[in-house]
Amino acid sequence: MTTLPTLREPRVPVQACGYGQLHTRRGYAQGPYGQVHYHEAGPANGVPLVMLHQAPVSARQFEPVYPRLAARGIRAIGVDMPGFGMSDPTPFVPGCEDYAKAIPAVLDALGLARASILGHHTGALVATEVALQFPARIERLILNGPLPLEDAERAAWLEFCRTEEIPYHEKPDGSHMTKLFGIRYGFATDTVPPGTVTRYIAETLGGLGPFWYGHHAAFRYDHGASLPKIQHRTLILTNTGDQIYEHAKLTHRMRPDFAFTALEGGGIDVVDQLPDAWTEAVAAFLLAK
Repeated sequence: MTTLPTLREPRVPVQACGYGQLHTRRGYAQGPYGQVHYHEAGPANGVPLVMLHQAPVSARQFEPVYPRLAARGIRAIGVDMPGFGMSDPTPFVPGCEDYAKAIPAVLDALGLARASILGHHTGALVATEVALQFPARIERLILNGPLPLEDAERAAWLEFCRTEEIPYHEKPDGSHMTKLFGIRYGFATDTVPPGTVTRYIAETLGGLGPFWYGHHAAFRYDHGASLPKIQHRTLILTNTGDQIYEHAKLTHRMRPDFAFTALEGGGIDVVDQLPDAWTEAVAAFLLAK
């Protein structure tokens, strides 16, 4: 009879591998392209806030702040945009306008007539579209990393998408994963543990749709043309280490009537890097009279 080896506790804590405990309830709504997966935390009678992630990850991006927002009395609802996380993809190459059409189904599933909405990077563009397409469903808007682009900038970013993201494919030696990890770890600027970056890569490659759809939609979207149309009470939330910090400042020059908060430091992973300061800025805006 073969004796099986005794299993031992892993030397590295689970949280260090980027897979800590999820502080959320989870569910699905039936959206226009299939099922839409969402996370939810906080009191049922709390101030509802829909949160849209940056591409190409998922609503797990907000894992550090779900419990923090809940503690402030906010009903935090993180949505996997179509094709990301566990949400069904669109049957076509989508734009930000198409991603936006999935959000009312989540509000309906949760029995919410209205909610505030926050978007980070790509999510900020989609949140803008939600506010424009469904104004009666939105209370307040938080743009965490708006992106008004000049034509030359847009062309450069779309070229990156065409040459780097769309042709991405698996290689037998696994070098496609190490290359992606190296790029993504560089953006983390040594302030996010390798285990968390590993989770980013797993989410990038593990979504139900092509990961390049998100950036492709973002770089085609004309946020500069949409910003003047926003009628909701709005906060521009940014951080000085963000790759698109200057675009946030440009947005404030375009819309000086919007509230503006700039956190010190961080990078594109500000929710992981500055969760307490980020939560405080979001809560202060949402709960203000």
